[in-house]
Amino acid sequence: MIPRVRTALSGLLAVCVVAIVSMPAVSQAAEAAAPAAGAPAAAADAPAAATAAKPIGDFIPDRDYRVGPEDLLDITVWREDALKQQSLVRPDGGISFPLIGEVLAAGKTIEEIRDEIAKRLEKFLPSPVVNVSIVRVASNRIYIIGKVNKPGDMPAGRFVDVLQALSMAGGLTPFAAENRIQILRREGSRQVSIPFNFGEIRRGIRMEQNILLQAGDTVLVP
Repeated sequence: MIPRVRTALSGLLAVCVVAIVSMPAVSQAAEAAAPAAGAPAAAADAPAAATAAKPIGDFIPDRDYRVGPEDLLDITVWREDALKQQSLVRPDGGISFPLIGEVLAAGKTIEEIRDEIAKRLEKFLPSPVVNVSIVRVASNRIYIIGKVNKPGDMPAGRFVDVLQALSMAGGLTPFAAENRIQILRREGSRQVSIPFNFGEIRRGIRMEQNILLQAGDTVLVP
């Protein structure tokens, strides 16, 4: 019995010694991984300039959407609350912004407007971070009237064809004359009518009728 007890005690003693020796190494590893007490948090970096597209009603402007008169822009500069403002694009295509004055906005994407403002602000601010977003789209609109489920006006975006416009209007009603749809377009002082035969498009015939719409176009569904 005594030899067995001695053997058991020796084994237990060896385990305890190993555990005691290992404890400092574990503590040191934990201390190395944990942040020092009272150490200040890392300063937040300036946010990257953002021009994320936000839904405006049923319309989501894409990166290539070009701003037009009567569009409303929201412009901010990081850490410069005095420079935060909403700017309505005037009929001449311009907006006014503090420090830099007049900026031509019409015909440009929001990224191009952002870059222009940031570049001109560099004379007054070190590395300005500018954000531009569209609050309201009013310039690039098309109109759908007649026998559709949701007639009215809607933003056209960059590439909207006739089928897409009819879809945004909720589709044709059962009584629509689908083969006699007209696209009314203003060209200078005159207005032209472009025929659109929905029945042919549905059968895959004369697909060239499905033209891209332009701002101000009216789709008439008799």
